[in-house]
Amino acid sequence: MGESLVRTYISQGEYAISDREDAVIATLLGSCVSACIWDPVRKIGGMNHVLFVDETQNAANQFGHGVNGMELLINNLLRQGAQRGRLRAKVFGGASMIAGLSSAGEKNGQFVVDFLAREEIAHVGGDLGGTLARRLEFWPTSGRARIKLVNKKVEVAPPPPAPSSELELF
Repeated sequence: MGESLVRTYISQGEYAISDREDAVIATLLGSCVSACIWDPVRKIGGMNHVLFVDETQNAANQFGHGVNGMELLINNLLRQGAQRGRLRAKVFGGASMIAGLSSAGEKNGQFVVDFLAREEIAHVGGDLGGTLARRLEFWPTSGRARIKLVNKKVEVAPPPPAPSSELELF
């Protein structure tokens, strides 16, 4: 018999918290990042899924969502009995999904690591970077996490040549 778990799936912009021993929170990450934060004494934890850095004109808006996503997770854990001094974090994601086109994944990961340091929350592990997406599962009462790499790279065709000022007649 396999373990019978209560699964919660989250997508970008969402978070989930649980203190159930049979709970697992799952998501799929590319350049986005998930912070898995838990209190090992209170046996409560949660995970978010946020794009923290966006290199487009919406960057300021996205940054706000990233800060908000971290604060919502942490504040709701504290509201449900976690103690700030006992919180532990693992950080996952931040892949460079399209090689050479964006450093957003790396910036997302660094944003979370820096945020945790500012909040004095111990960053005790995780898996950041690379070029592959990850399926992430997190057991919130114990801090256990498992990733499975998605072995499919995104192939991008080279851009077409720039138009020339020469005229070609047929």
